[in-house]
Amino acid sequence: QLQLVESGGGLVQPGGSLRLSCAASGFTLNRYHIGWFRQAPGKEREGVSCISMRVGNTYYADSVKGRFTISRDNAKSTVFLQMNSLKPEDTGVYYCAVRVATLTVQDMCHTGVARNWGQGTQVTVSS
Repeated sequence: QLQLVESGGGLVQPGGSLRLSCAASGFTLNRYHIGWFRQAPGKEREGVSCISMRVGNTYYADSVKGRFTISRDNAKSTVFLQMNSLKPEDTGVYYCAVRVATLTVQDMCHTGVARNWGQGTQVTVSS
């Protein structure tokens, strides 16, 4: 059974850092893309960053470019999102999602169409 489990969220001050993890199980990773999405209260879900598990190419939303880094460890079936220089507007519930690699990573992040989603982890940036 395909499963995703996020961890690493929490409360951090503006300018601080967090590292999110998405542990995947139940599928062959190199056929899929995995992405990070977030949703703030009262706002639509936003694609933050997506990565190809086979070749490793990445996409970032303009709002996080230069501050966030997505990476993968195929041996551990885990995708990470390193978040630096955090801002209050980064606050929200962060979800990881997986889909078959029939779209580009950019299209996955833009459409938010995914096969499975994790349960989400809360990130709060506040002083």
